[in-house]
Amino acid sequence: MKLEFHRKRLTCILCYKTHFLFLLMLVFVRIDGLSAQWMISGMVKDLQTEAPLSFANVYFKGTATGTRTNEKGYFELRLAKLPADSLSASLLGYTAVMKRIDRDKKVLVIDFELGRGVNMKQFVVNAGVNPALIILRKVIREKPVHNIRSLGDYSCNIYNKIELDIANFKKESIAGNRWLKPFAFLLNNIDSTSEDKPFLPVFLSETYSSFYRQRSSAKQKEVISAHHTSGINTNAVQEYLGGMYQQVNVYDNYIILFGKQFVSPVHDNGPFFYNYKLLDTQYILGKRYFRIEFTPKRPAELVFNGEMWVHDTSFAISRISLLAGKEANINFINRLSVVQEFTQQTGTVWFLSKDKMIADISPPGKKMPHLIGRRSLWYDSVFLNNPAIAGVVAGQAQDAVVETVLRQGGHVQQHWDSLRMDTLRKHERMLYTMMDTLKTIPLFRTYTNTVKFLATGKKEYGPLEIGPVYRMFSMNQLEGKRLRVDLATTSAFSQYLRFKGHLAYGINDEAFKGHISALWLLSRSPRSYLQATYLHELDNGVIQDKGKEEVGTDNIFIMLLRKPGIRQKFLLRDEKRLEYYKEWNSGFSVQFKGAQLHYYPFAPLPVIDIMKDGKQDAILSDAVSGSIKLQYAPGEHFVQGKFDRVLIGSKYPALTMEYETGVAGKGQYGRTFHKLSASITKKHLPLGMWGKLDFNVYAGKIWGTLPYYLLAVHPGNEIYYYNDHGFNMMNRFEFISDQYAGFSLEHNLGGGLFNYIPLIKKLKLRQFWNAKSVIGSLSAGNKMLNFNRGYMFRTLEQAPYVEVGTGVDNIFKFFRVDLVWRLTPPPLTQGSGKAFGLFGSFRLDF
Repeated sequence: MKLEFHRKRLTCILCYKTHFLFLLMLVFVRIDGLSAQWMISGMVKDLQTEAPLSFANVYFKGTATGTRTNEKGYFELRLAKLPADSLSASLLGYTAVMKRIDRDKKVLVIDFELGRGVNMKQFVVNAGVNPALIILRKVIREKPVHNIRSLGDYSCNIYNKIELDIANFKKESIAGNRWLKPFAFLLNNIDSTSEDKPFLPVFLSETYSSFYRQRSSAKQKEVISAHHTSGINTNAVQEYLGGMYQQVNVYDNYIILFGKQFVSPVHDNGPFFYNYKLLDTQYILGKRYFRIEFTPKRPAELVFNGEMWVHDTSFAISRISLLAGKEANINFINRLSVVQEFTQQTGTVWFLSKDKMIADISPPGKKMPHLIGRRSLWYDSVFLNNPAIAGVVAGQAQDAVVETVLRQGGHVQQHWDSLRMDTLRKHERMLYTMMDTLKTIPLFRTYTNTVKFLATGKKEYGPLEIGPVYRMFSMNQLEGKRLRVDLATTSAFSQYLRFKGHLAYGINDEAFKGHISALWLLSRSPRSYLQATYLHELDNGVIQDKGKEEVGTDNIFIMLLRKPGIRQKFLLRDEKRLEYYKEWNSGFSVQFKGAQLHYYPFAPLPVIDIMKDGKQDAILSDAVSGSIKLQYAPGEHFVQGKFDRVLIGSKYPALTMEYETGVAGKGQYGRTFHKLSASITKKHLPLGMWGKLDFNVYAGKIWGTLPYYLLAVHPGNEIYYYNDHGFNMMNRFEFISDQYAGFSLEHNLGGGLFNYIPLIKKLKLRQFWNAKSVIGSLSAGNKMLNFNRGYMFRTLEQAPYVEVGTGVDNIFKFFRVDLVWRLTPPPLTQGSGKAFGLFGSFRLDF
């Protein structure tokens, strides 16, 4: 009994003490909560990529008080008192940052941006085995499994947000400038994580779409169901930031950004380009990841700095950040970064969940404002092996199709918050209201038109457009001083009909020239139109060479660039033309054209009075023709303007074939002719570490006895401005043919040897070489008609024309110098040409 009594008594005492300790803990917790007078929270991000940094240390230096960020880079501190006046943040591989604390505020939001450190000597492995390379080899081995192209049929939803900001300016520059004072309200929308680096958002676009991909056919389709835009003209933004719209696949050996081929850090031969270091091992949500840093071995090459998190079992990339180095040979880009995150869907499938790109585009000059472009994509509702995809892409001709099926009414606007996979920041929400206000200010429209005028030389006045102004005055050897004015209608006149023309007058020949055309745009995508044109103008190369001269002759500086001792050659061309163009989504297009032409040559070319075929009245100055041109150019991407469009590029060559038939001469002396030509063209063919290649292969044949201006006149160049499409050491009208074949190619090596020369590599010069050749012949009938008429035409029957060149590009980011050698045939006389030439040109390229 006593034993049982003591046992019960001991139990009661233990229960009493347990309850007492529990109540005591609640009291202390409550007291601690009541005494937490300061609440500090914030984010820790990468300075360059703006990606959140997981497990970064946030602490009061010199104390034991601190915390760590979570997997999203967020931290929170609740304190009864502040142990110090400054809070610090640090992470292995980054430079620590310290910020002062305002003691007068009890609730503080403090964000940190950490720059990458350069001193990582503590991670040099001395045992002869680099663990990072062992992990990398397994990542490369598993690339075929994790590459998105290896997945079966899948679908997903995509939320795409594009933002354009202006940075590198001072608030006082707006508030204190009388020209900008009407826009002072913009200061309310300036955002910054650091007061000395404000930025002003000026464009925001949101798109919600469904994406489908079929593996067997490699066809993909995107259906846009919601779109919301505010800010400057969408097409202009897309044209300037076109490179940002390219999808980044880190598992590819090369990543194309802004037309440049960057070497992926998981390239099959990655150790040749990068140094790798294992920085850390972390457990996130119960999974272990390796954190590997990569740095370029040769910073001047197109490579990245960054780090990747690799899953320890599947060796899939969970997260990767890419930062282009400042020494990389790319123009106007202060910062270019990509951050991608992947989510495990099944045991072996990791699907992209977030993709963010930032490009800081900067004009020359440290004090000039920058444009910061941000593109973010979020992916959800991933459906692997979706059986419905076959029906979605059924009947689709192109590999990739984008459809817009916007929801009707106000439904989309009311539910944007549910569509967004990420909440808008404060400045993004304000942007929609700000731009609506900005567009109502007349001065804003005035400034916008002024900037457009300075960039294009054109000025709009409601339904009319005047310019470009640089064509208004020029000089040549036939007309002397030449005056010209250009007019066109704008979209304010009509969205589908455009009239366009010019009127020119030569002082010496006292003659008017000009043209007028009417374009009826039947469809913008796929494109189709009907156009009628009347032309009465000097054919000084631009028309004869199908508009492929780099610099038109209506330019005041053209006389300064002419080669000495070579006389200009002109044809007066009178043409009435009607054409119809139709394009399909498959990349196939057809163009029908009918034309009535009349030619009048000027000396030194054979004049019209002697262009006879032995009969007094058989003057072949007139021609009537019809033609059909077929083209297959799959995968071409355009930026569509109001009436015209700009080709961004295509990964496939373009195949073109054209047939033309007609009658030269009038009445009983008219003679029938036929022309057939074909070409294969590709620009910017990627060659990996060896740069890129442009090529054009072509051939043609003409049946009939015709005057030289209806034959193939091989395009020459008589100025010192380099012509990509012509033969730069050949004179115009030097060679003619009625059957021919040729090619041109240019190999751009990027930095090439310049990347390995100290000091020189900082100039970011670029190296290239090119070659052009054509061979041709002329029938006996065409020789009899065109030769011995007072002008020395030549044929290419004895030897093909060949010229080769090399040079330096990207001089001061804008200029290029070409050295060109003419190999065969030699110039006819020393005064008619040279075997070597030095040319210059203006280039604008990233």
